[in-house]
Amino acid sequence: MSAPRLRATPLPGIGVQYDLVTREHRHLSVVAHRDGARTVSVYRADDPDSCAQSLRLTGAEAGSLIDALMPSHHSASLLYTTDLGLVAERIEVAAASPWNGRVLGETRMRTETGASVVAVLRRAAAIPSPAPDFRLVGGDTLIVVGTREGVDAAAAILGRE
Repeated sequence: MSAPRLRATPLPGIGVQYDLVTREHRHLSVVAHRDGARTVSVYRADDPDSCAQSLRLTGAEAGSLIDALMPSHHSASLLYTTDLGLVAERIEVAAASPWNGRVLGETRMRTETGASVVAVLRRAAAIPSPAPDFRLVGGDTLIVVGTREGVDAAAAILGRE
């Protein structure tokens, strides 16, 4: 069986629409909005041009769906695993997070979980080794390294469970 064909269509001012026809001839589409949200649509089997169901997901919800569709060792947020039991994972600070605008040290993440924030991705910049007085901003993506349990606990502290 050949690989499924994914067609990308730019949507000016909105984002990009990705269309897929499954082996069962079902039409699916995902609109990747510029704000990070995703709209997943499933089209009717008897009329592939009529949308049967549409669901809008936040960026974090879309990431969770990706994690559910892929084995954890292939997770989009999982960066690296070793035989020592350490992982590095991307964890986003939501705009509505209580940590938005507060300093990293206030999270007590390293003390409470043993996991360390080794970098922060902000817009197009990477800030390596942020100090405890580093001020978090909604939309920041923290690169957290630790044991699986520690990284999960860090994600819980940051509000992503």
